[in-house]
Amino acid sequence: MPQPPEPATLYPEVAAAGSLAAALRAVAAGTLDGVPLTSPAAEPLYSASVRSVLPHREPLRISAWKYERMWSASADERLTELPVLRGETDDLAEVARAVRAWHDGEPPEDVHAAAPFVRPTGRLELDRPDPARMVAYEWQALRTEAAELATPWAHAYRELVEAAGAVPELSELYPFTSHWALRFSSATRPYMDVVGPVLWCADDGFRAAELMSERGAAFGTAREAVAEALRLLPDGLGPVRYGRGPRNAGNAVETPGEA
Repeated sequence: MPQPPEPATLYPEVAAAGSLAAALRAVAAGTLDGVPLTSPAAEPLYSASVRSVLPHREPLRISAWKYERMWSASADERLTELPVLRGETDDLAEVARAVRAWHDGEPPEDVHAAAPFVRPTGRLELDRPDPARMVAYEWQALRTEAAELATPWAHAYRELVEAAGAVPELSELYPFTSHWALRFSSATRPYMDVVGPVLWCADDGFRAAELMSERGAAFGTAREAVAEALRLLPDGLGPVRYGRGPRNAGNAVETPGEA
């Protein structure tokens, strides 16, 4: 792989300011005065973060791409460690507006209004565990993600998410994806208690299986695959609990990210 360009080539204003945080303050023309915006000593030209006035809110992280001029911004929900908003832009002034709104405690939708490049994922910021709400907002996040997909199989994936989310037995479980296969848990993140079944899109339609390692049965519609998933669903799961720690060594897994 070729070496990345020098930072001054892609980000001359950042190099001149000495750090990404300083460059953001400069482009904001005073609107970030007093905001706790910092860059790490290790890579000051490529990174910055800002805390919020809301004590339960994680910092907004800004990262510069190294092979083309672009900044990424994202912020996670504290309990699940998954993004509540994220986006990319080549406009440093727009990043500065996102920094200000996030610091001021604006909800993700209002941060998006101030800086349209950052998009809410559909997840809710919580200051304490609430499994029922975490389940509901994780389904919303899956629908948001599916709606934004631009892959050849995006339409089929949207059908699968909608079909599964329309069935109470599945919509009351905590959903997550692994290699774009839809899976379920009887506990929320950060420690999930994974239960069968598994649903995914395939070249021959839709598939449902009890385990990720199985090929599963093929179906022509998402609804048929979901019906098979219901047949494979264990009995007696009960309400979803907050994944505070492993319930048993066999199923409980720590899953801080998505695949």
